[in-house]
Amino acid sequence: MQTLVNDLLTLSRLEGSPLPGAGEAIDLRALMTQCEAEARGLSNLMHPADERPQTLRFGAAPMFDLTGSANELRSAVSNLINNAVRYTPGGGLIEVQWQRLPDGGARLVVTDSGPGIGSELRATLFERPSVLAPGAQSASRGGLGLMIVRRMLQLHGGDIRLLDAPAGACFQFTLPV
Repeated sequence: MQTLVNDLLTLSRLEGSPLPGAGEAIDLRALMTQCEAEARGLSNLMHPADERPQTLRFGAAPMFDLTGSANELRSAVSNLINNAVRYTPGGGLIEVQWQRLPDGGARLVVTDSGPGIGSELRATLFERPSVLAPGAQSASRGGLGLMIVRRMLQLHGGDIRLLDAPAGACFQFTLPV
């Protein structure tokens, strides 16, 4: 319940927020080092070495920086990666890769080999639920987290999509120059 209240407070703060200033440089290498350590720690807790560990593959550290709110971007990246860790069973694979776009923007792709997301959830995955029933958080793959990620990215001029994947889930978000 506390997580739900915190998520609602975060969403309320974001919905009233102005666009982040362009003056704050975000060191993606440092951000990804932190997110990777967090994801590996969560994976080790969920799938100890005596079980079937997950394989986490992180692409090369981005050689570019972004501007905006470092805390919000770290939260968005961490949410996507940690969701992949939570929903991928032991022995599964999670891949994380940043790409520089030709126009100077950036793209993050997080792919997992988990159970995927059913077609019934795809249309409303990033939307505010009208009623959050007991168990809805796990059923919707992250509760309000993906809606918060989308709002954070929109404030930075970006967006997030769920791509079709042969198995598991593939989230991609883009940020402008």
